[in-house]
Amino acid sequence: MIPPNSVAPPGRRLASLPPLSLYIHLPWCIRKCPYCDFNSHEARGEVPFDRYVDALVADLESVLPLVWGRRVFTVFIGGGTPSLFPAASIARLLDAVRARLPLDADAEITLEANPGTFEQEKFRGFRDAGVNRLSVGVQSFDAAALQALGRVHDPAEARAAVAGALALFDRVNVDLMYALPGQSPEQALADVSTALGLGARHVSAYQLTLEPNTWFHRHPPQLPDEDRAERIEQAVHARLAEAGFERYEISAFAYPGHRARHNLNYWTFGDYIGIGAGAHGKLSLPDRIFRQVRHRQPQRYIDAALAGDALFEQHDVEAKQLGFEFMLNALRLVDGVPVALFAERTGLTVTAVGAPLAAAEDRGLLSRDHLHLRPTAQGLRFLNDLVSLFLPD
Repeated sequence: MIPPNSVAPPGRRLASLPPLSLYIHLPWCIRKCPYCDFNSHEARGEVPFDRYVDALVADLESVLPLVWGRRVFTVFIGGGTPSLFPAASIARLLDAVRARLPLDADAEITLEANPGTFEQEKFRGFRDAGVNRLSVGVQSFDAAALQALGRVHDPAEARAAVAGALALFDRVNVDLMYALPGQSPEQALADVSTALGLGARHVSAYQLTLEPNTWFHRHPPQLPDEDRAERIEQAVHARLAEAGFERYEISAFAYPGHRARHNLNYWTFGDYIGIGAGAHGKLSLPDRIFRQVRHRQPQRYIDAALAGDALFEQHDVEAKQLGFEFMLNALRLVDGVPVALFAERTGLTVTAVGAPLAAAEDRGLLSRDHLHLRPTAQGLRFLNDLVSLFLPD
């Protein structure tokens, strides 16, 4: 429900609504990784697969009045470890989505998968259910690195999962981490080379960071120092570029035609429904933009969703926050965005962020003309410094 006391700023109105995506959160995993700050919960005992899908369907139905008539272009099933779920549960879930939302004929439907859950027949079942893109959380193909990261799979399982995924799906993302405890540039490059050798066409390469409320934050491992981490990053990026990958987002590399369309919708400030435990959503109406958050704890979410009350929080994005929220996403893109997109997605003129744009340009973090704005190489390297310029006073 839209807050009744929400008033749109005078004169701010979207000429058209942005593309719409659907994010579905499946919160259970085999074991909580020590670096993970997502809303994930170790599966202890029997996971209530059927009841959780029932809750997701009820949750989706509750948000339908806010998106009547809008077509969904991408679906992303994330977690947790969605590949823990039986293929039949994913099929029932996607059937329910199709019955309630108009999916684009070429909709990208992504499912996150853990190599430790890989079974060829199960993954074939995901494909038959309508999943057409798999994101495989490998992180590393090195045994010592996997142990340090607390992963449940070994190198052989990682290679088998990627090879099996590529045999079943045209679009596969391989997640890798670098700057791991004790890692050298050569070891990081070995991970990249293994992914390339298996035939990956999309690689997400992230530097390991110590996030608050994680085991690693409380018990930090010995990570490479800043200079070594930078050398590792440069080596990884160079190796992917040599292999023909385009870096299109700060941590995403792809062959032409293999970019992640769901994530691109986030980064261009598109809309997305978020259902599932702890899921976040962002939706637009012609005169306002608002965010939603679902109940975080899985059992609390199930009970609340089935009672028609999955929503934990909802609030309008204030006009003074819109510039920061747009830039927080858009400036992750290596090629930036058209200037006109700012007004199209926020309802504000670009003069609303004129001062921080000028400051970013003066510091060499951003380049722009009257048609386009993009982060510089320095801006990508110091992205937090760049986007912080757009924080409201």
